[in-house]
Amino acid sequence: MSEDKDVTQEEMTGGEGLPEATAIEESVEDLKHKLAEVQRQAEENWDKFLRAQAEMENLRRRMERELQNAHKYAFEKFAKDLLSVADSLELGLKAALETDDLSKIREGIELTLKQLLTVFERFNVRPLDPIGQKFNPEYHQAIATEEVEGAEPDSVVKVFQKGYFLGDRILRPALVVVARPPAESSPRLDERA
Repeated sequence: MSEDKDVTQEEMTGGEGLPEATAIEESVEDLKHKLAEVQRQAEENWDKFLRAQAEMENLRRRMERELQNAHKYAFEKFAKDLLSVADSLELGLKAALETDDLSKIREGIELTLKQLLTVFERFNVRPLDPIGQKFNPEYHQAIATEEVEGAEPDSVVKVFQKGYFLGDRILRPALVVVARPPAESSPRLDERA
C-alpha cells in the first residue's frame, strides 16, 4: 500500500473545486437574497399595518368626537327655529298690552301657532288627535269615561290634550275621554242576582 496522502479539493477536481460546493454557495447566496427580500416585504407590510392601525384609531376618535357633538348639539337647529316662535309670542304679548282689539290678538296667536306647527313639521313632530278612534293605551291616556249616545263603546269622544309623535315614536300620549256602553246595556248590581 502506498502512503496515505491528503488529497485536496483542487486536486480531485483539477483545480476547479467541487461542482456541488459551488452550487451550494450559489444556493446559499440566492437564499440570502430571498430572505433579505422577504424581510424587506415583512417590514414594509408591518409599516403598512401600523399606519392602517393608526388611521383606524384616528377615525375612531374622530367618529367618537362627532357622536359626542351630535348628542350635545342635537337640538340646536330645533331650538334656533323655536326662537322665532318665542319672539312672535313676545311681540303678541306686547301688542295685547297695547290694544283692546281682540281680533288682532287672535290673528297674532293663530300666526304664532302656525309658525310653531311649521317648526314641528320640519322636525317630524306630528300631532295625534284621536277623536272617534278606538282607544289604544299605547297612544292614548284615558282620564275619564263618558256615556255618549251614538258613540262606539271604547272609542275616543273628547280630547283634552293632543298627543304627539316624534317620527314613529310616541312623544306624548293624548289625554282623552273614552265612550262607555249605555247604562241599560250593562247589568245593574240588583239584576245580577
